[in-house]
Amino acid sequence: MKETLLNKFSEIFGGTEGAKVYFAPGRVNLIGEHTDYNGGHVFPCALTIGTFGVARKREDQVLRFYSMNFEELGVLESSVEGLKPEKEAEWTNYPKGVIWAFQEKGYSVGCGMDLLLFGNIPNGSGLSSSASVEVLTGHILRDFYGFDVSNQDLALIGQYSENKFNGVNCGIMDQFAIAMGKKDHAIFLDTADLSYEYAPLKLENAKIVIGCTNKKRGLGDSKYNERRSECEAALASLQKVVDIKSLGELTQEQFETYQSAISDEVKVRRAKHAVLENQRTIQAVDALNRNDIALFGKLMNDSHVSLSKDYEVTGIELDTMVESAWKQDGVIGSRMTGAGFGGCTVSIVEEDKVDRFMEEVGREYKEKIGYAASFYVVEVGDGPVIL
Repeated sequence: MKETLLNKFSEIFGGTEGAKVYFAPGRVNLIGEHTDYNGGHVFPCALTIGTFGVARKREDQVLRFYSMNFEELGVLESSVEGLKPEKEAEWTNYPKGVIWAFQEKGYSVGCGMDLLLFGNIPNGSGLSSSASVEVLTGHILRDFYGFDVSNQDLALIGQYSENKFNGVNCGIMDQFAIAMGKKDHAIFLDTADLSYEYAPLKLENAKIVIGCTNKKRGLGDSKYNERRSECEAALASLQKVVDIKSLGELTQEQFETYQSAISDEVKVRRAKHAVLENQRTIQAVDALNRNDIALFGKLMNDSHVSLSKDYEVTGIELDTMVESAWKQDGVIGSRMTGAGFGGCTVSIVEEDKVDRFMEEVGREYKEKIGYAASFYVVEVGDGPVIL
């Protein structure tokens, strides 16, 4: 892979002197969806698939970007001066946003770069290809300039760039999981204060299978921001009767006590999901630590039902795939993962049933939806590295 990337870099930008190869993973969230901007817990892990980058510092201020995933766009140029989001800049708004964010935080990015990217995360799938590019760019800038920033800082800068430069009100989970990834572990993260612990993923005789619906969706133009504002409105109503800073502070019993303060029935359901999903995540990690994989799977299933009925972020593609998964022999648990509205499912499947699972779910999905799904058996990997 490294040699292929360097050869392509040489072809596009001329030679490889001074160029280095970097990698940042994608991520999948096992449980805890749409809780990260509600002050709740999440349980993601980094993957061994992700984004590769070959980068070289320039003497001038020119930024030249090329993606092997979007070769038809050719080389897209910009400058480190006066960075702003532009529709015609396409995917380069993500690395540009991170350079801008470093500048906003007081770090001097004085020179341009040549950057070639190749991602083996399905684009628009919900495995955080954008956050992977953001963390990768921050990792490159840290290496170029010797910036004194931790991996956690890379996550926060990536989130800041997506919020403020690209206009998507994402929480911290994606960037944090990618920057802080640890092989064979998931991250139990409290998004309210960024306290976290690593939990070993002891899935004996079972595999994590990602099912990609192949329905493309972009967070910015989805209902993601709408869900976030609905939760903020529900929180504001609850704060009139109970002293909380986020929905994640409430237990199920407390929510049931105070929910009448929310006058709008839709916002009640949105808040209910945020509160109960947080509790499910806490219970799921406890179950995993006790090696109760069956309970972990049941909580995954319950999570999907809540995301479908109360939060309404699934849609026919994700529901079809998950409901088919639930019927298959050897499935411990299955749910949508990511923001929803298309994207991916995550399933835990007994190892000797994986091939049959992919065949059967794929067949049912194509019959109902009309086009094929893609499947990936994934391994849990580390955070960003220099290759």
